[in-house]
Amino acid sequence: MRTLMSRPIALAVAALALSITAGCARKTGKNDLPYVARDVGTLYSAAKTRLDQGRFKEAAALFDEVERQHPYSIWARRAQLMSAYSNYSGRDYTSSIQSAQRFLQVHPGNRDAPYAYYLIALGYYEQISDVTRDQKITQQALDSLGELTRRYPNTRYAADARLKIDLVRDHLAGKEMEIGRFYESRGLWIAATMRFRKVVDDYQTTTHTPEALMRLTETYLALGVPDEAKKSAAVLGANYPGTQWYDRAYKLMRENPGIALAAVPPGQPIVPVQGATATPTRPGSNDVAPKDDRSAAPTPGNRTGT
Repeated sequence: MRTLMSRPIALAVAALALSITAGCARKTGKNDLPYVARDVGTLYSAAKTRLDQGRFKEAAALFDEVERQHPYSIWARRAQLMSAYSNYSGRDYTSSIQSAQRFLQVHPGNRDAPYAYYLIALGYYEQISDVTRDQKITQQALDSLGELTRRYPNTRYAADARLKIDLVRDHLAGKEMEIGRFYESRGLWIAATMRFRKVVDDYQTTTHTPEALMRLTETYLALGVPDEAKKSAAVLGANYPGTQWYDRAYKLMRENPGIALAAVPPGQPIVPVQGATATPTRPGSNDVAPKDDRSAAPTPGNRTGT
């Protein structure tokens, strides 16, 4: 009797296991291309055709298929980088970054490595959000752009990266200013001062520096340290004498009894803010520098094309 009962149970368990396995297989392969063995030339050409047609997701999948079916061919290396470019073109920045990073892990010394670093930097750069949001991606963009310029300073990708670094730094300075203004509006003078000082110390070539110096003048006066306020106003007058920010700082200093602030003529030696490592050198305004228009990354060229 025990044998007769165990046989149906065993069959039921086996059927259940098969159904679960089949279900998992269908779920895993949902976003994958069905495996159809094709020669490397056919696969690569099909992927390149999809890319030219603007069907970026399909192109990336086919380039990945080249790597999967022919992992040891020279086409696999090219396809890996082209997959990253296809994903970037389709605005799938996470996949693009991952593909480029995988390429660098496998081929760190390849002649297309600068382009892979460039794609990673662009992937972060295109995701930069406005200053009201978290700026983790912005910092990652800055780090990636900086790594590209350090590793490959003489490439055309590094030249573009340097331009983008200026814009990213301006964006990060804008975030510091936004937080500083928030603290200042609530009378949190020390917290506000720290934010404005960070702009002057770390982002002094950005367009936010004049306002940061004026805000420092305000917060130092509120904290009861007029000497520091005077220094900030002097730096502002020496570097940005024709701006609205210097006019406001000068007015603030004149309105405070016992503080005499002579206008600082242009060209006079600059009085640095205490603790600053350098002094501002470029005139600017309080406007946030706009993020430049999105320009598609150039393809790796004939080395990675068909």
